[in-house]
Amino acid sequence: MHVIATAGHVDHGKSTLVRALTGMEPDRWAEEKRRGMTIDLGYAWGPLPSGEVLGFVDVPGHQRFLGNMLAGLGPAPAVLVVVAADEGWRRQSGEHLAAVQALGVRHGLLAVTRSDLADPGAATAEALDHLRASTLGDVEAVAVSGRTGAGLEDLRAALDRLVHRLPLPETGGPVRLWVDRAFTVRGSGTVVTGTLSAGTLRTGQTLLLRGREVRVRGLQSLGEPHDEVAAVARVAVNLRGVEREEVDRGDTLLTPGAWHLAATVDVRLSVDPRDLPSELVLHAGSTAVAVRLRPLGPDTVRLSLRRPLPLRAGDRALLRDPGLQAVAAGVLVLDADPPVLRRRGAAAGRAAALAGAGPVPDLLQEVHRRGAVRRGELEALGVPLDRTGDVVSVGEWLVDPEQWASWVTALLAVVDRHGAVSPLEGGITLEAARHAVGVPDVRLLSPLAALAGLEATAGRLRRLGEAATLGSAEEAVAAVERRLAAAPWAAPEADDLAELGLDARALAAAERVGRLLRLGGDVVLLPDGPARAMRVLAALPQPFTLSQARVALGTTRRVAVPLLEHLDGRGWTRRLDGQLREVRRPAR
Repeated sequence: MHVIATAGHVDHGKSTLVRALTGMEPDRWAEEKRRGMTIDLGYAWGPLPSGEVLGFVDVPGHQRFLGNMLAGLGPAPAVLVVVAADEGWRRQSGEHLAAVQALGVRHGLLAVTRSDLADPGAATAEALDHLRASTLGDVEAVAVSGRTGAGLEDLRAALDRLVHRLPLPETGGPVRLWVDRAFTVRGSGTVVTGTLSAGTLRTGQTLLLRGREVRVRGLQSLGEPHDEVAAVARVAVNLRGVEREEVDRGDTLLTPGAWHLAATVDVRLSVDPRDLPSELVLHAGSTAVAVRLRPLGPDTVRLSLRRPLPLRAGDRALLRDPGLQAVAAGVLVLDADPPVLRRRGAAAGRAAALAGAGPVPDLLQEVHRRGAVRRGELEALGVPLDRTGDVVSVGEWLVDPEQWASWVTALLAVVDRHGAVSPLEGGITLEAARHAVGVPDVRLLSPLAALAGLEATAGRLRRLGEAATLGSAEEAVAAVERRLAAAPWAAPEADDLAELGLDARALAAAERVGRLLRLGGDVVLLPDGPARAMRVLAALPQPFTLSQARVALGTTRRVAVPLLEHLDGRGWTRRLDGQLREVRRPAR
C-alpha cells in the first residue's frame, strides 16, 4: 500500500477527485456534505493499474482549517496538488504549497480538475511554474474532470508511476504512529487511525501512549483485519484498555524505549528567525504544539515546546503563525536533546556548533553508506557530483557498485524462486520484485533485469526467452478452447470449469498468455469473442435490446450481460438508456 495526501485551494475538487478515483466518500461529517466543503481529514483508497493500492488523505482547502490540513499532510510521503482549470492558481494553492515546501516533501503530482469547464492549458502552465520552484520540482501533470470522468485513467497511471518512485520505508524500524483520528467501536472499544510511515504494527504488540504501556487488540488496513501491517499504510489500531477520552489527534503510539520525548529542540529554519514572532505553533506529524523561539544564529533557533514530542534529528516539521493562519517557516530538527545554555554568549557558540552540524559528505562515502541515493539529495547536501564515474549512474540514481551487483544476484534468485512456487503466473510483478530485492525505484529494474538475463513482459519479470506455460492446466484450457471454437458464446458454467480443474489462478494464467478472456465472475470466452460478437450485433436493427442481442448470439443472459458491458467499456457499443444499446464502431 502507498499513501498520498491532497493539497489545493478550497472548492477546486479535491474530494470530488478522490471520490471519482476510489468510489469512496472521503467527507465523513454531515456538515461537510451540507456545505459541500471539506472541514476535517477524509480517507479513501483504491487500486492502481499495477495492482498496488493507493490510500488518500483528503485535506480541507479552506484557510480556517489549515491546522487540519497540516495534520494530514505531515506524515504523508507524497502529495497530489489539485488546481481547477477554470480558476487557476489561488491563494490557498500557494499556502498549501508553502506547507509542502516547509515539510520538505519531494514527491508529487499535479491534477488540473474541472477541465470540462475550461481549457486546462493556462492553469497547468501556471501551476507547474509554482511547483517547479518548490521542493517538488518538475512533476507530471494530468488534466481531469471528476464530473465526467475524463482523464481519470491517465491520472491513475500517473499515480502508479509516482508511487513506484517513492523510497522504500523502514519497515524494521521503531514505530511512531501520529494519531489523526480517535473513536469508539461498540464491542471493540477505542480505535485510533493514522499513517504508518515507518516500522511494523502487530496484534498483541505493546506500545507507549502518553507515557503508559498499551496493547494492540486488533489492526485494520483498507477496511480489512490484519495480524501485521508494515509501512507505508493507513491503519486503524484497536487499543485494549484505553478510554476514548484518553487519546486524541496529535498523540503518538511509540515503540517503548526507542523515542526521546523532547521538550527543547535545536532546529534549522527556512527563513531568518529574526523575522518571526517569539511564539508560534509547531506542526509535526499530526500534532500541533505551542513553542517559544530563541534565535541562535542566522538560520538556527531553539524551540521550547509546551508539550514534549517524540522528535529526532532529521525530522521535518513547520512553524505556523496562528494569528495570520499562515505557514511561517520550515523546520529541520538538528538536535532533539540539546545542551543547556547557561553562559553569556552560549547561544552564539551553539549556533556555531550547529552550523558545522552535518558536514558535507564525500560522494563516494555517502553512496557507499546508503547503497543508493538520488542526485537531488546529494545536491541538497552540497555534495559535488564530480566523481559519479566511480559509481553506477542510472537516471537520477547513483548506486554503489557492490550494491548494484548484489541486486542483480538477488533479483535473479527472486525470479527463479517465484517461478518455482507459482509457475502459472508467468513471472513476478515488478513491484513485488522491487520490494523483495529492496530496490528503491522500479525504474532501476530494467537495467538490473538486463544484466540478470531477465525480461519484463506484461508488467512481470521472468527468465529471458522462457516461454509462458500453463503446466498441468494446459489440457483443460485446450478443452475449453475447443468448446468455444464450436460455440463462441456458450461459456462453460462454473461447475464445468471446476470439473476440468480450472480454478481462478489457472484461468488468470490462461488470460495472461492470451488463451482465454474473462468477463467478470466465471464467464470465459476466447480472446476474439468480443470482436466476433460485434459482427453479429452490427447486423441487428439499431438500437437493440439485451434480449435481441442474446437471441442473435445464441447465448444466455449470464454471458450476454458481461459481454455487452465489456463492449460498452471498450467503446464499441453505447448504452442509450436502461434498455437500448447501439453499435458505435464498425464490426471488425
